[in-house]
Amino acid sequence: MTSTVDSLVTIFTEFYYWLTVALMFLIHVGFCMYEVGASRHKNHQHTLLKNTMLIPLVTISFFFFGWWIYFAFPNGPGITGGLLSAPQAEPWSQLMGPHMGGGKAAGMSAGDTMVWSRLNGVFWAAFLLFSWTAASIVSGAVIERVRSSAFWILAVLLGSVTWVIDAAWGWHPDGWMVQILGYHDAYASGVIHAIAGGAALGYLVLLGPRIGKFAKDGTPRSILPHNPWLVTIGLFLIYTGFWGFYVACNVPMFDIQAGDGVFWSATTIYLTPTTLSAITVNFLMSLSGGLLVGYFVSKGSGFWTYSGGLAGIITASAGNDLYHPIQALIIGGVGVAFAYYMHHWVERRFKIDDAVGAVAVHGYAGFLGVVIAGFVLWGYPSSPNPAYASITPWGQLAGAIIMFWVLGFIPAYILGRILKAAGVLRIPREIEILGLDFGLNNESKEFANEILAAEQEALSAAGLTKN
Repeated sequence: MTSTVDSLVTIFTEFYYWLTVALMFLIHVGFCMYEVGASRHKNHQHTLLKNTMLIPLVTISFFFFGWWIYFAFPNGPGITGGLLSAPQAEPWSQLMGPHMGGGKAAGMSAGDTMVWSRLNGVFWAAFLLFSWTAASIVSGAVIERVRSSAFWILAVLLGSVTWVIDAAWGWHPDGWMVQILGYHDAYASGVIHAIAGGAALGYLVLLGPRIGKFAKDGTPRSILPHNPWLVTIGLFLIYTGFWGFYVACNVPMFDIQAGDGVFWSATTIYLTPTTLSAITVNFLMSLSGGLLVGYFVSKGSGFWTYSGGLAGIITASAGNDLYHPIQALIIGGVGVAFAYYMHHWVERRFKIDDAVGAVAVHGYAGFLGVVIAGFVLWGYPSSPNPAYASITPWGQLAGAIIMFWVLGFIPAYILGRILKAAGVLRIPREIEILGLDFGLNNESKEFANEILAAEQEALSAAGLTKN
């Protein structure tokens, strides 16, 4: 490194991102607890393993191609340019393993080799934890009826392909959406949450509801969480992990005026200046707005109160680098009301069974948050580059549509159609009735029909029937 300052900045940044990875791991712990608590006892092991095994699958696929996509695809390719070179992100690169920064890595200068030798692994891990989060959002929506293999295929598609494409387009300092649309999504209302909500909806349309979710007249029944305490603790762990999520979306130390002066600051992922102090206040205010409105609109439902806190954060996240704290409070509350009423309207109108409200909390709230940022931040620069478009309502609306529908819903729906046609999307009816944990035992599967027949015989003898 050329100076002591450069060395300190690089080493501090390496440690900073390492800490964010540890904090973000709590998001996944929280999702596991939350989903197990929300599912019925007969499905606990299946729910837990389904969510746990996305870790190795997404990690490996992200290592081989997901990380490279982020650096290679900012131009589309084919919208503002072609594929970009990304030698540090190629899986065979020496910088994807232990490296002290000496010499020159293939295709890189000595200076870039030195920097990437320290930062590549922790940057990779931070983005990987974003990938896990995106896949886990879908996991909760589809519990108690999806085949594990069908979920894992979507987890790889979302976590290592479509989400990374949207990050390259709208979360890269030179992404084409930033250049042309002025897209701004500092803490990923759309880039992670809207796309994951859209993907969950795409699968839910094809999966259909859980057995017994809707009465014969179409009225939705509430399938209450088996363990509300696990749900609560899981959501609080997700809140905690979101501190890591927020700071991982920042660059901790950057000379914004390099070349014509010195002005060191934390920046967003777009390299626009912000402060950790500002986002700390806005995080807590948007959480508070979400909790308050979640409590009131749900008439005191614990499930929707705690989910409302998360939806409040997600709604305000697109602009929480620039909002006033009172704006963050109001926007968080507005997003929760929208998500709550949309969830119940879609459930009644289209018979969509979203087991944990994931499409609402992440998808609808994230979509709205991106759009609101377009109005509140109208005219703000989207980038330090003055040639790029500024933030506008129409640019944000276009971005929200790309995230939720184009990269979220459509790829998941197409994949789901293929898997459904092959008969491998949903668990068989008899296994769903007995419980998916029963279906995990291969020997037990042989006796599933016998058990169901015996159960029906006993009910018939008692003059009862089973729906």
